[in-house]
Amino acid sequence: HIGARMTGIDSRRPQTPAEVAAIEAAMDRHAVLVLPGQDLTDEQQLAFTRNFGPLQEGANTTLTATTLRLGAAFADVSNLDRNNERLQRDDRRRMAALGNRLWHSDATFRVVPARYSLLSGRIVTTDGGNTEFADMRAAYDALDAATKAEIEDLVCEHSLIYSRGQLGFTDFTDEERHRMRPVLHRLVRRHPVTGRKSLLLSAHIGAIVGWPRPEAMAFVRDLMEHATQPEFVYVHRWTRNDLVIWDNR
Repeated sequence: HIGARMTGIDSRRPQTPAEVAAIEAAMDRHAVLVLPGQDLTDEQQLAFTRNFGPLQEGANTTLTATTLRLGAAFADVSNLDRNNERLQRDDRRRMAALGNRLWHSDATFRVVPARYSLLSGRIVTTDGGNTEFADMRAAYDALDAATKAEIEDLVCEHSLIYSRGQLGFTDFTDEERHRMRPVLHRLVRRHPVTGRKSLLLSAHIGAIVGWPRPEAMAFVRDLMEHATQPEFVYVHRWTRNDLVIWDNR
């Protein structure tokens, strides 16, 4: 259902309008693209990313105590500090970042979520480190009619506090809690280009508007288990200099 390998694109140089259109058309169809052999610098990756819209900056400033290893335009989800040394096991940056291992759609904790995400494999490991993508279009299509009717108009609360709380991380300052106050998104949304419906599922969900919270979270858990079955999932096993792009919509 999801994922394709795209060759013939050199992301290190300026793209023609036809190349940008070809990438966007492939994204609309496959939702995940793997571009192999993209030996990028940070500056080249940023220039390539800007072909697809404005950058969503500030992704690195979730925790006020974080000292940025990369610029504000990058979301650094590694376990390294500014000197490229491994973070201590109890470092709050590392503990908060563990939430990235949960199933999620990027930046749904913001009023305007992410469109595309671009992940560059500069250094890869052969010991785990896979990235998995679940097709929320196919998962929606596979639901029975009664469930589709039940979820059609549901609205969920999203916050980083909810996803980190699933792992027991609650060490937030008052300022961080204010910045991470929940935002609302529909559970079912329609892709703006293809018109296909999909589920907006994410570990960032912590409530369904109008539902008792225990019932809401049990319901979301069941939907998540349905949507992440192997038949809906592409597992990417990294090769150095892979550039993987995915459509969060």
